[in-house]
Amino acid sequence: MAETVAHPLRLGEGRPDQPFPQAAMPFRRAVRVLAAAALSVWTAFVPVSRPAAAESVSPQGSSAVVFAYDRFGEDQNPSISIRIDQFEAHLDELTDGDYHVLPLPKILDALRNGKPLPDRTVAITIDEASRSAFTEAWPRLKAAGLPFTLFVATDAVDRGSPSHMSWTEIRQLAAAGVTIGALGTSTQSMLARSPDQLAADLRRMSDRFQTELGKRPAVFAYPQGEYSLAVRQLVVDQGFAAAFGQQSGVLHPQADPWSLPRFVMNETYGSADRFELAANALPLPVSDLTPDDPLVTVNPPPLGFTIADGVGDSSKLACFAAGQGRTALERIAEDRVEVRIKDPFPPGRARVNCTLPAADGRWRWLGVQFLIPE
Repeated sequence: MAETVAHPLRLGEGRPDQPFPQAAMPFRRAVRVLAAAALSVWTAFVPVSRPAAAESVSPQGSSAVVFAYDRFGEDQNPSISIRIDQFEAHLDELTDGDYHVLPLPKILDALRNGKPLPDRTVAITIDEASRSAFTEAWPRLKAAGLPFTLFVATDAVDRGSPSHMSWTEIRQLAAAGVTIGALGTSTQSMLARSPDQLAADLRRMSDRFQTELGKRPAVFAYPQGEYSLAVRQLVVDQGFAAAFGQQSGVLHPQADPWSLPRFVMNETYGSADRFELAANALPLPVSDLTPDDPLVTVNPPPLGFTIADGVGDSSKLACFAAGQGRTALERIAEDRVEVRIKDPFPPGRARVNCTLPAADGRWRWLGVQFLIPE
């Protein structure tokens, strides 16, 4: 099979997390399409019920994929919104019996305390508390019986913005079992404010949750996925048990609880194939990641890491830098890899995604996000 089909990341793309070509329908999806056609004929005559997925613990160890959405069906905002037909295709994929969609707190508790998780564990998160999340996403998730976490930016809700939920609606979701997390006071990057301003904003945000919901959130999402070591420490100091960015990757017990990855879904990167690819991803655990601060001082950043034992044939590792395609890799030791990024990144966000093939056509995935100062 050609590399552009076999590998989930295409070379030379503007984003390193592009899916493989649409023509390369994954084998498992093709089988389901044929099976669904046959089943539709059968069910026209005989009523059938679908059994729940078996609670098989992942042979790769406990891990979970977390998806991040923002807005729904807002064609004027394709960079942060997903089409309704795309979102419905994602829900169809998740409810076909192969996945275990669990509440985010349950996943975090399992990873923190060494509890097993079923294979293909997934969590759904929604950022910002937009109006379309309430009118479009919430009814569909409720009908599908899928739990999710809503990360709320408090200032827009306090202003009564017509494009956002109200506190009454957020309380309605919380009462229905939706996990409520924090997204800061606004959706703007936290890096533009001083540490004192950020600390004050986080305290004010937490106070608003306490007043409106009767408790402070335990989980946090960095606005736009942007954070530095200093910002991370402020979030830790505020008592959050976990925090999420927007770098691609898979949760696992060794991951830093305050820089957890999520696969972002929007109109451009929300195809059914990319969603299935991400939903089946496995972790690529590493240690001694350098540089340790996403806010880089050397550009291009000298990216390096040590691969954990038992993840497979590390000689098949491939890394892709945003706007540059596949990068050169230098093996410093048997398990130590340095990524040779050729050119400096432009100011703003930049990502490097690394993947390693695993069994059953699945991929181990590591995403690293960098923030390049002006």
